[in-house]
Amino acid sequence: MAGRGFRENFRENNMRIAAGLIVASTISLLASSAAWSQVPAAKPAAAAAAPAPAAAVAPPPAAAAQPPQPARAACTNPNALGVARTVEIDTTEGPGFGFEHFKELDFLKEKEVVLTFDDGPWLNNTPAVLKALAEECTTGIFFTIGKHATYYPEIIKQVYAAGHTIGTHTWSHVALVNKKLSEDQRKEEIEKGISAVKWALGGVSPAPFFRFPALQHPPEMLAYLGQRNVASFSCDIDSFDFKYRGTKPMDLIMHGLEKKGKGILLMHDYQKHTAEFLPELLKKLKAGGYKVVAMRAKAPVQSLPQYDEAVIKELKLPTMSSRPLSSVVTDVSQ
Repeated sequence: MAGRGFRENFRENNMRIAAGLIVASTISLLASSAAWSQVPAAKPAAAAAAPAPAAAVAPPPAAAAQPPQPARAACTNPNALGVARTVEIDTTEGPGFGFEHFKELDFLKEKEVVLTFDDGPWLNNTPAVLKALAEECTTGIFFTIGKHATYYPEIIKQVYAAGHTIGTHTWSHVALVNKKLSEDQRKEEIEKGISAVKWALGGVSPAPFFRFPALQHPPEMLAYLGQRNVASFSCDIDSFDFKYRGTKPMDLIMHGLEKKGKGILLMHDYQKHTAEFLPELLKKLKAGGYKVVAMRAKAPVQSLPQYDEAVIKELKLPTMSSRPLSSVVTDVSQ
């Protein structure tokens, strides 16, 4: 029954969007700034609802306009690792990246790497990662946990201001393969993560880039991300910095590159030791002739209003009193 309601809602939404675009195009040249069409979570259908034919995923309209992201700072280090090239990703229908799970899109050239960092932002550690990247004039993708973004909005704003790409990594890092979770709960983990990062960035939407916790991909959630036009990221080389300390994660990365020649590298800005070995790793990449590729989204993800509201509601603390300030606090001396 939920499937029929989903398809009917989707078809009705498409009809409304199409009608709106037709009217808007006759009135104003600003129709190109219309928001992406994203599919909301499925809702139960009425018992008498008739079955509807499956609807194809519609091409998204232009993304909602938002201020351009600040550019990376000018590089003053002539020997820096730098950024070799930037690629723009069209996330329509949810492409997958990282050969550990997704083998269709082989866009990296020999000796090219993409730096990625999960689980932040986190106090001290994420700023240290940002410092190491800035010193080498290079960049990465930060797959952010929604709750962590609400803890440290000032840090995720620093990530964005430095010109790095921000993706999402669920609301609370729950494994979405957990069979105890309903489909709606899994969608909520994805969507609240997006909404929380948007809130932490002051209303700026992140990229439609998503990484599943523990790289575990339930097929139905991959399909959902496809409907939402959100790309899924695995990796090519995992540092296992959540498991090992010291320089072993760095050694695993370099050994992986020697074997594979290129790839998307997985690290965690949440981990203190990652921030500590990162400067040396970046120097090793430079010395080894590796080049960093920046990945940018063609358009930002559009959060869903019900999850924006859910995050705001969750962030509100209960009050013990409705009395005005003046009746609670009184100056007795100055």
